[in-house]
Amino acid sequence: MDFFGEFQRLSIEVETERGRTLLIADPHIGFELSRGLRVRTRFEGQLVDFILERDPDMLVILGDVKEPLGMSFTMKRLLMGFFSGLRGIPTVITRGNHDGRIGEVAERFPDVEVVDYLLMGDILFMHGHTKLPGPDFREAYLGHIHPAYTFESGGIRRRVKVFLRVGKFLILPSINPFIEGFDVREGIRMVPFLKDSKEVGLFLPDGLYLGGVKV
Repeated sequence: MDFFGEFQRLSIEVETERGRTLLIADPHIGFELSRGLRVRTRFEGQLVDFILERDPDMLVILGDVKEPLGMSFTMKRLLMGFFSGLRGIPTVITRGNHDGRIGEVAERFPDVEVVDYLLMGDILFMHGHTKLPGPDFREAYLGHIHPAYTFESGGIRRRVKVFLRVGKFLILPSINPFIEGFDVREGIRMVPFLKDSKEVGLFLPDGLYLGGVKV
């Protein structure tokens, strides 16, 4: 399957002090290992091709690069292949709750850095599973909750990935085409500093604003 168009819809580019910065969230590489799938999708290879095609000045991965909580030999091999494929693109990973021991692999690649959060100018990048850091910021980009929304019509239910806006926070959907996502009304409770939100704004990946949803 060709996921190039899907990757393009589920990622965004922003201008930062480092130049054209590509943002993706929650690849969950190796998810097949944790979910009992017998067939490897190898989607991460196509994700690398997409990133190389976009050729950003910088790549920021908003956490949960990998799925398994631990670091098996197989998981290490998958990450080695992924980071090697990026061919020197400056990459920052804002560590997610699934990213335990990822530094053991990332440290072998001088262009890959793992941090708890990243502040560039007045823009904050973080995964979203911990409390906010101290520095002031104008806008923030998060991952973690894989936002999706369920449409119902004529007895048919369909869940689609969405971008979620709460004030100065924008939450990206999972870049993994095999991960459906959490309904926003459940997922927002997983972000400690947004769990008391009353309403969120939803955007389809093509940019269409769906309006506000009470949570």
